[in-house]
Amino acid sequence: MHFTRMDQGSDEDFQILKHVHEQTLTELPDRLMAMVNDLSADQAYNLNRRGHSIQAATRALRDGASEELIVVALFHDVGEALGPMNHGEIAASILRPFISDDHYKLLKYHGLFQTYFYARHLGLDPNARDQFKNESWYHMTVDFCAKYDEISFDPSYPNEPISTFAPMVHRVMNKPWLPPNKAV
Repeated sequence: MHFTRMDQGSDEDFQILKHVHEQTLTELPDRLMAMVNDLSADQAYNLNRRGHSIQAATRALRDGASEELIVVALFHDVGEALGPMNHGEIAASILRPFISDDHYKLLKYHGLFQTYFYARHLGLDPNARDQFKNESWYHMTVDFCAKYDEISFDPSYPNEPISTFAPMVHRVMNKPWLPPNKAV
């Protein structure tokens, strides 16, 4: 690339950038799997965040959930180390090009929905999620939190190995590159 400003770039320059983006997208599934593995350092609970994420995905798999929801379950907490207060938004933003709008919203807001189970211990409103009651993704998010997220801190639960999920991750994320979606 020869430009110092994007408005001076040539078609050739932007083909190089396109190739770089395509390579990044090719590597993204494995990078996200590595991010899940990196969650093993979180020892605040009786099951580290890696085990929690795999357990949530295992429960979704055994429940017969769609591959897309299983992948969402696996990656729902990958943003914890970067933004604990908005980790759902981080995960949702990364997966946005590959998942449905309802799964995007589930990821984005699952943290708020999860407070239903512990808000009373912190003086928070357990029903804060009710502001979204009329949204198409509301019940799906309630179910996700109740069936996969809030119960997945059990160190004795027999998780699938993370390798079980790799083919699903690659299938869900194997979409052609598109320009970023408009802001939601």
